[in-house]
Amino acid sequence: MSRKFSGHAVTRAKNLYQAYVLLLLGIIFLLLAWLLHPSTSEYPIGVMMLGIGMAIAALLNPYRLVIASWLTTLLGIAVFLSFSHRIPGDQVFPAYIIAALIGIALMGRRGYIKAGAITPGIIVLLVGIIEALLLAGRTPNNFVPFMLSLWLPGIGLCVLGLLYVVASIRD
Repeated sequence: MSRKFSGHAVTRAKNLYQAYVLLLLGIIFLLLAWLLHPSTSEYPIGVMMLGIGMAIAALLNPYRLVIASWLTTLLGIAVFLSFSHRIPGDQVFPAYIIAALIGIALMGRRGYIKAGAITPGIIVLLVGIIEALLLAGRTPNNFVPFMLSLWLPGIGLCVLGLLYVVASIRD
């Protein structure tokens, strides 16, 4: 006897699995941050690991996190290259914008995002605001070390996972 599942039930299950993967990865990063304490001057990988964690979760449902993971991973790579002195600090934001535009174009072409998507714009806007605050010296003292540490992906992925669990339950 075969059972037919509605598309909504399948999508809801994929969304819940994605939320659980986000929570699991967040907990793993929190444990790694708590146990290892990697030096942020030698390993400035926080933003990049947040993007990679979202990319892993996006494998379960690419229409939900693929552009955010792409943009965050590219930003993390730009930050890593800057803090490892491979590109000058004043070129991080332009390099990110160029990579983000290429990523948005590729994801739009593959059908992962459609016209009117606001997530890419919000992410680029937030990065610009943070960059402006950093240049003006208006961020807290521990902001940069936090952004470069494993605490950022741990907390960020847990928050995303909790938001997605709530969103999946509401559907």
